[in-house]
Amino acid sequence: MNKILLPYGKSGMAFEIDDELLQGVYNSALPPAAADQAGEVIRALDNPIGSLPLEVLARGKRNAVIIASDHTRPVPSRILMPLLLQRLRKYSPNIDITILIATGCHRSTTLEELTAKFGPEIVRHEKIVVHDCSDESNLCDLGLLPSGRRLRLNRLAVETELLISEGFIEPHFFAGFSGGRKSVLPGIAARETVLANHCAEFIQSPFARTGILENNPIHQDMLYAAQQAGLAFILNVVIDGNKSIVKAFAGDMQKAHLAGCDYLKQYCQLQLPPTDIVITSNGGYPLDQNVYQTVKGMTAAEALCRENGVIIIAASCSDGHGGEAFYQQLKQADSAGNLLAQVTGVPRKGTLPDQWQYQILARVLSKYKVIIVTQHCDHDMIRDMKMLAASSVEAALLQAYDCLGRKAPALVIPDGVSVIAARAE
Repeated sequence: MNKILLPYGKSGMAFEIDDELLQGVYNSALPPAAADQAGEVIRALDNPIGSLPLEVLARGKRNAVIIASDHTRPVPSRILMPLLLQRLRKYSPNIDITILIATGCHRSTTLEELTAKFGPEIVRHEKIVVHDCSDESNLCDLGLLPSGRRLRLNRLAVETELLISEGFIEPHFFAGFSGGRKSVLPGIAARETVLANHCAEFIQSPFARTGILENNPIHQDMLYAAQQAGLAFILNVVIDGNKSIVKAFAGDMQKAHLAGCDYLKQYCQLQLPPTDIVITSNGGYPLDQNVYQTVKGMTAAEALCRENGVIIIAASCSDGHGGEAFYQQLKQADSAGNLLAQVTGVPRKGTLPDQWQYQILARVLSKYKVIIVTQHCDHDMIRDMKMLAASSVEAALLQAYDCLGRKAPALVIPDGVSVIAARAE
């Protein structure tokens, strides 16, 4: 028997599988984390890509806004934020700095989550504002997106003299990669702007897939939004499975981000023949807090699972489904196939909240059975959403064998959000 550990919540989840049925365990091949993580970030800030140093950009500025990721992203902000603040104040000690939390359309980040993310000193002494995509009083209009809908962003970011962002780069299931321009859209955008960018037509594009930026309509919209907002400088990191910094990239919003994507791509691509069962996870806490986020890890398994096969994904989902509209659409649908057909016909201007997420989940469920392994979430709720549930991977495997037979082979991708998976036919 093989014993395998999956990321799950804050603790991990181990399981055993017969040697004869295991086709392999596949991880990204990232180099080890930097021995001095703060030193790696300082190196990147000292050598910005396509930009003047941040401290030079800040010279003479009266105010600045730092866009920071919210509670759903494992950005090592306790390392990044103090270094950014230090650079901004190096030549401009009196600069007025606001940290703007990029929640997109997520729920508001709590004080407890902010403290866990930044540490108590920053929460006590710095000005922190949590973006609200529905707060009309703090949104301003910047014209039309390439998608044809209004570009409306948080006024604090648009009106500041210097706009910068921190974040991390990982494969993303429809934007190609996270990081860079994504801090602006969806990070600090109005709800209607996020809906426009995440429309059914764009989600359905063959270019709106993991690891693809070229010709990706979602990426193109995001890039335009960041340019219009005046995002002047980014600090993005590549992290390993322990959420430790492997490599840092700083500088021009587009050039530094592309450098980070190119770096990551060389280590995280998997090309494998499809198999009956794919076992994966959503990378553990904080990315597996809800079913909504867990769709991301499913898409790596989707790429490597035979049609009518079974995807098993370990995810805590301790925060529940993650979106009422997302939950209700799956619950009320006659079938995943019917829901997918219904959603793909929705025009750009008719995009509904959470539509993109249930569109992708319906796409997965129309071809595969999905079993969510969780000990922290209501199994009935998961079943309402047209999936199966189990409390252990072993129990999920028994359900899979009931569907496919006791000799069904399986492969394991311990962290589904860390790889770019493709079929080798």
